[in-house]
Amino acid sequence: MSRSQLIQEIEKGFLHKNCPEFKIGDTVRVHIRIVEGQKERNQVFAGIVIAMKGCGINETFTVYRNAYGCSMEKVFMRHSPRLSKVEVMRSGKVSRAKLYYLCGKAGKAAKIDEKIHKKISAALLIEEAIEPVESPAETQE
Repeated sequence: MSRSQLIQEIEKGFLHKNCPEFKIGDTVRVHIRIVEGQKERNQVFAGIVIAMKGCGINETFTVYRNAYGCSMEKVFMRHSPRLSKVEVMRSGKVSRAKLYYLCGKAGKAAKIDEKIHKKISAALLIEEAIEPVESPAETQE
């Protein structure tokens, strides 16, 4: 077994299994565990994922937010023990790998289109499968 394969095997034990899949452009809420002396609390940081890099245990993502005229961005380790959970609020529709152009913008300028997932209901499929039958009155005319 080579050195890199051995390192990957050791890292597998430290990866979060319950971390949801999210991409660049998604709006997320990151719950971080903060330790203050003997007390421990959760703090939420909500924003848009503007960058992701690395892989495995070294994977990081950058979240950007503009609140009350003050813009900030934070870099989080995806598999950090300090991360309680990551909630995906909205899926963004973007065509770039890094969204650094959003930094410093607010309002409509910092808006990202939402990816709409179309769900086809079973009722619509049934209606399309059944062909309408013409009534005898319509065929005589």
